[in-house]
Amino acid sequence: MRRYVAAFALCATLVGSPLAARDNLGVFSGWGAFRDPSVPRCYAIAKPRPSTRPGDYDPYVAVGTWPTRGIRGQLHLRLARTMPGGARVSLRIGGKSYALTGGGGDAWARDRAMDAAIVAAMRSAASMTVTATDTRGRRYSNTYDLSGAATAMDAATVGCANLG
Repeated sequence: MRRYVAAFALCATLVGSPLAARDNLGVFSGWGAFRDPSVPRCYAIAKPRPSTRPGDYDPYVAVGTWPTRGIRGQLHLRLARTMPGGARVSLRIGGKSYALTGGGGDAWARDRAMDAAIVAAMRSAASMTVTATDTRGRRYSNTYDLSGAATAMDAATVGCANLG
């Protein structure tokens, strides 16, 4: 029941956000899958575990597909706090770490090969943690549960199959 409530809250939050989708493709544990045929794009998205520390942004992770651009499985992290230029952002999944790129409040994989490696790791791990340093020099992290991530990513990919 707790996961259902968290997933419902995720969907309600996202409907009012810039990532608002036209079509809800499903909720899978704490992950949602959405399609926006006007772009066109589809994505799987989740919020991190709750944190008591204040942030500049409402953090989330999304794995998107843009069929007309030939992009599939692209990682995007909205971080909790603003980072200075050149800040290090690290993503840890299982026993593997990835050095991400980004700026302001966002981070991405460095290239398509890293996107593919991260998505593959997400499919077999229980959680992932992103760590960065904010503009005040404070280290912070957000942890994401990955239960439902693989199914949500698959639903997003299938949801965009006819949009390309």
